[in-house]
Amino acid sequence: MTFSNPLPLVFFRVLAERGGKPAGLLLDLGFDADAAGVLPLFGSEAFAGLSASLACFYQSQLDPALGAALQDTGWQPLAGGSVCRIDDRLAIELLAPEVAWVDGDWCMAPPPKSSSAQAASRVHALQMVQLVAADADTHEIEALLRRDPTLSYNLLRLVNSLGVGSGRRITSFAQALLMLGRQQLRRWLNLMLFAARQDDVRSAMLLSRVALRARALELLAKSGGLDKNTQEQGFMTGMFSLLGVLFGMPLGELLAPLALGEAVHAALLRREGELGALLALFETAERGDLEGVAARLDALQIPRQEFNDAMVDAAIWMQAALREISGQPNA
Repeated sequence: MTFSNPLPLVFFRVLAERGGKPAGLLLDLGFDADAAGVLPLFGSEAFAGLSASLACFYQSQLDPALGAALQDTGWQPLAGGSVCRIDDRLAIELLAPEVAWVDGDWCMAPPPKSSSAQAASRVHALQMVQLVAADADTHEIEALLRRDPTLSYNLLRLVNSLGVGSGRRITSFAQALLMLGRQQLRRWLNLMLFAARQDDVRSAMLLSRVALRARALELLAKSGGLDKNTQEQGFMTGMFSLLGVLFGMPLGELLAPLALGEAVHAALLRREGELGALLALFETAERGDLEGVAARLDALQIPRQEFNDAMVDAAIWMQAALREISGQPNA
């Protein structure tokens, strides 16, 4: 697919506040972007929703017309010196006083050693993912919930907050599992793997990363004409892609006991197949290589507008996931 005047691509980088929690979005857009191409996106209702719960920034060098359009939807220019890029372990005490935001891959650093209770809770979440992937009986899942107060509490809080019981309060694990449904349960468990741990400052940022990846891959699979089952596999591919980083273990070892399809394994371990191509596409965007993204989109025959729309949707979904895990009400 070729374009006489190619539509500029947009991507969003999640910024952490000084303590390491995701609290901002930074727009990644080429400085030579054609205003006529992206102004309709900036004026959309979906784009305006991005600034609902996170501070939203753009580079001050951006074209003034684009900057003005962004400010109309709650975005603001990034102040010079206010952001620091860190690709190693985050040392909060070493940040300069003027730094308000942290960018970079610091959350990909090896994990700290967890306490036995926190490590057990994360392992229980992984075991529950295994049970759900294997379509285990509800009583097996319920039995595991009973062994982990943190997981069981968060599950009941989620179901009650979603109001899936038509106003009824959920008071048992079996009822909660029934009302939530297997697909929602699977997605919630995936998120809970990355839920914040007191001793792991990376957790919340890793959650934001995988939430973006998962939702984006699901939407891009749809744009690429893949069926509903493959779209769901795209979500799983994005969610599990940072599991090795989370546990500090080889990804292949963590995936071995999971009942995942070969397409997901091939995508995660070798970047092969349709899902592997989508994951490689998103990783290219994460590196800031939007020219590389354009080439991959052309190869996959995914329109640029659909990529941009998917990135906006994924960023909104990520914000909702962060609120869901923290127990805040969704907008």
